[in-house]
Amino acid sequence: MDALTLIRETFAPLPGRRLIDIGCGPGALAGALAGEGARVTGIDPNPAAITQAAGAVPGAGFAVASGAHLPFAEAAFDGAVFLNTLHHMPEAGAALREAVRVVAPGARIVVVEPLAEGSFFTALRPVEDETAVRRAAQATLDALVAAGELACERDVTFARSETFAGLDPFLARVLATDPARAGAIAERRAAIEAAFLAAASRDDQGRFVLVQPLRACILTGRFA
Repeated sequence: MDALTLIRETFAPLPGRRLIDIGCGPGALAGALAGEGARVTGIDPNPAAITQAAGAVPGAGFAVASGAHLPFAEAAFDGAVFLNTLHHMPEAGAALREAVRVVAPGARIVVVEPLAEGSFFTALRPVEDETAVRRAAQATLDALVAAGELACERDVTFARSETFAGLDPFLARVLATDPARAGAIAERRAAIEAAFLAAASRDDQGRFVLVQPLRACILTGRFA
């Protein structure tokens, strides 16, 4: 199980499918889905990320916007995806409601979120401790399901394993997700290296292995 396979299976067949990638970053997911024929629109509050995504995926549409305020009409899409992004949104509940609003009635919303556990999470903590925001995102999601505002069709946890030749490739990966982490990395490099070495296991080729548990939920909305 991996996130991209889950997303593909959820929205198959992809050709012509209108999908919104909420928190698209530089466009990696949008590119993968557009490459298989989906009509993808990506939104992100970071203008630099949107510029990069538009250059990388010319066949998709992109806009600078927050998840809590989507500049689209009701039922404009056939599905929505939050891939490792909900915990970055201060108004996670509003973002989920907006996703429901802009997808067709009964259309699926896929939320994939990293949990506050695992060796990747442990190595990341000296750079940025996401314990509170990750747990808050899970709590918001669970509360909306418990209240009947979202229906959960599938709830699965799986692990993403990544290998790194050393600390620098790990830091490059961390910076690619959020360039604003550069200052923390410069200030705390020694502590980050210690955490990385303590958290990582080694494979038979001597590479460092970090594992991140992810929770994926396939949802439909029940908002009025």
